[in-house]
Amino acid sequence: MSTTSRSDILKGSLAMAACAVLWSTAGLFIKLVPWHSLAVAGGRSLISFVFLLIVIRRPRFTFSGPQIGAALTNAVTMLLFVYANKATTSANAILLQYGSPIYVAIIGAVLLKEKPRAEHWAALAAVAVGMGLLFASGLGGGSTLGNLAAALAGLTFALYIVFMRMQKEGSPLESTILAHLLTAIVAFALLGLMDGRGGASFPRPADFSPIAIAAILGLGLLQVGLASVFFSYGIKRVSAIESTLIGVIEPVLNPVWVFLATREAPAGRALAGGLVIVLAVIGSSVVSARREARA
Repeated sequence: MSTTSRSDILKGSLAMAACAVLWSTAGLFIKLVPWHSLAVAGGRSLISFVFLLIVIRRPRFTFSGPQIGAALTNAVTMLLFVYANKATTSANAILLQYGSPIYVAIIGAVLLKEKPRAEHWAALAAVAVGMGLLFASGLGGGSTLGNLAAALAGLTFALYIVFMRMQKEGSPLESTILAHLLTAIVAFALLGLMDGRGGASFPRPADFSPIAIAAILGLGLLQVGLASVFFSYGIKRVSAIESTLIGVIEPVLNPVWVFLATREAPAGRALAGGLVIVLAVIGSSVVSARREARA
């Protein structure tokens, strides 16, 4: 492997890690916005849509199968994830969503012909152990619908990653732009429909507190906006399964943000689980890089 190729893989891995760090702020930010989940999802995506249009300036919409597939699965994932964070605990939402590495390993092997290697299977096993330790308290709390939404989000998120990887020779960021536009339209349309039937309502002026405004801007600009830029850059340079393994850093960091905001310290088993996951991801990446270098 050339020095340039190794450099691209390293840059891709770092970009995916930066993306995971930004993604990890979702639970905290969402909890700080006292709006209906549809209003949060729609507002976040509207802000991100405008941000990404400014960043990319001249998007290239081909409306190919992978581009549309990534947009649809990403939109569904965002709607499900925001709902899950409102309807169940943040820990449940993340734990259930992170069945995605297993789904990606299976779907990627079929559609992308990117078969997981020995180090990937070993890392998946270690991640499973780490997640078990990280959330040893189980699925206590939260609604059944919220837990189900989080589990479904894991499947749609896996499909999104595979569709994005299919665009490795193109510009996958356009799929994310379409996804945010679609999410905003669907979320606000459903919110208006529910409001007309005496259900959920749009945020009132009193709901726009400084904290809520800062949180929704953080969600739109950083948690999904800037994260999308990093993700689109990284997914072109690392395999689908590698990207999901790196992305597992997200649930490890969630308790960190909670601790910084509430001083709620993670339990010893949670810290042990986080360490197992980080070591598994690092180990898998190092072995893969050495394998490619020998090749």
